[in-house]
Amino acid sequence: MIQPGLSATVEALVGEADTAIAFGSGDVPVLATPRLGALLESAAVAALAGALPEGATTVGIHLTIDHMAATAIGRVVAARAAVVECDDRSVVFGLEARDGDALVAQGRHVRAIVDRRRFLSRATPPGTTSAAGSSGTASSG
Repeated sequence: MIQPGLSATVEALVGEADTAIAFGSGDVPVLATPRLGALLESAAVAALAGALPEGATTVGIHLTIDHMAATAIGRVVAARAAVVECDDRSVVFGLEARDGDALVAQGRHVRAIVDRRRFLSRATPPGTTSAAGSSGTASSG
């Protein structure tokens, strides 16, 4: 059962593959914000382990992060997600990430509770165009 206060922490040792350079999100060799976001989402998923009904899963629908400090290669970042509110359709998490005692980031994450089979049956098959018609490419102009 999902209740406020349910939480989990996941840790990661920052390596070359986790940097802004590797992610293309910057040109400095520190923990990339997209990698930090994925780590925080992992903590949210871990917090829900064993708490969902049979056949259900969650999908991320909103993520807001204030990335306030850099984390260097070789440091361990700890990402924590704690349920702050929930209902039968979604779960809201408070987030924080730390490098030792230093607060690196904080934020909010919302995950929708879905039926796994139904969700997967609605996913866009490979080789087809999504309803939005996006090609997934970016251009600069």
